[in-house]
Amino acid sequence: MTRPLTVADAMLRLPTVHPADLAVAEARAAFDSSEKTHLLLLTSGGLLVNTVTRADLEAEVDPGQPAATAGTLLSRTVAPDGPLGHARHDMLRRGQRRLAVVDDSMHLLGLLCLKLSLTGFCTDEGVVAMRRTRRAIH
Repeated sequence: MTRPLTVADAMLRLPTVHPADLAVAEARAAFDSSEKTHLLLLTSGGLLVNTVTRADLEAEVDPGQPAATAGTLLSRTVAPDGPLGHARHDMLRRGQRRLAVVDDSMHLLGLLCLKLSLTGFCTDEGVVAMRRTRRAIH
């Protein structure tokens, strides 16, 4: 009998990260640079400090202030050993496609990335291939 899949089995291991002091203007530019960017991971020393979505920046926010002040960690993180099926169910219920994967000390371990089709999860290999294609087009 095979063991049930965990979040760690499906997470991206090399997610794009941003410094914890990223300004709102820089966060907006990061979102504008790719329609595939849905969640910015703000880190310091390998720790996840906060997460920011496009919606977090929709309000009138000073472009020079830290983007972390507009974000939240609430319902945007998941443990690596959690059941993958439960994580997917929760993501669908909340209308999310990205969750930061962290340990008990908030060390960023990866990113759980639900595909647009909602049928599976992004892979590191698939992300690398997509970026290569995007670079070749631009």
